[in-house]
Order: sequence, then C-alpha cells, then structure tokens
Amino acid sequence: MTNDATSRSSALEKSFRTDPRLLELLVCPVTRAELIYDVSQQELISRAAKLAYPIRDGVPIMLPEEARKIES
Repeated sequence: MTNDATSRSSALEKSFRTDPRLLELLVCPVTRAELIYDVSQQELISRAAKLAYPIRDGVPIMLPEEARKIES
C-alpha cells in the first residue's frame, strides 16, 4: 500500500472511531440496514444481507458484486 493509500485508510478508520455519524450515513445498498465497521478486516459488515463490503485505499466499495458473503 502506498503512503497515500495508507493515510486515506487511517483517516477513514479514525473518522469511523471519532464520528459515528459517518457510519450512520452509510447503509447496505441491498437491505438499507446499518453497517458495522470491522477494523481488523477493513470491511463494512451488513448482517441483514450477510455481506462484507471491502474498504480499499480508504474508500468503502458499496457494490454488492464486490462484497464478500459471510456466514453469520
């Protein structure tokens, strides 16, 4: 990861931690349900849709076809 990508990712992580309203603005595009930020995996989790949306270079990729299916 480049320095720019690292700093964007760090900024996004810090934003979610310091301003939970940012996370409230993002919803699952499939179900419109809330998302949970998984710091360790750098994903936004939709329990309702059982999908994990990746965060790449600090940008959430909110496309269902890019999401990883999850079991629980």
